Amino acid sequence: MSDQESPQNNQETAQGIRRRDVLLGMGAVATLAYAGSANAAMEGHDHSKHSTQNIGVLDAANDCVDKGERCISHCLVSFVEGDLELAKCASKVHEMLSICGGFSYLVASNSEYAKEYSKVCARVCKDCARVCREHDEHHECRACAEACESIIDAISMTY
Repeated sequence: MSDQESPQNNQETAQGIRRRDVLLGMGAVATLAYAGSANAAMEGHDHSKHSTQNIGVLDAANDCVDKGERCISHCLVSFVEGDLELAKCASKVHEMLSICGGFSYLVASNSEYAKEYSKVCARVCKDCARVCREHDEHHECRACAEACESIIDAISMTY
């Protein structure tokens, strides 16, 4: 009977090997995970690069994006109502959203390019704030200008 194994025995053997391989693989993964966490928990292990280094700049960039989105939404409502007075404002805010969104990502990831990119961000925010200030009577435009001015200050204090 050993020369002629039944198909059922072949299946069980094949399934047994697969289960065994899976269990061995799971054991290897668990061992590696434990070893990795043990290294991470070692005294003196540096986690400082794992989180954002410039939280004030990051918060200012994210606030600028938030206020810019509100401002551009306000501009779009005005357009729908037939008022095109805020067209230049919407254009500058649109540019600012692109730049600040990218800058936020660079700051959050402690990118080596954040410092260089901060100069472009400050310039774009300066232009956006200037145009939004022309519509200070609109709460959203004023808030966007203030957020742009805040990120310019945060950049100048950090970089």
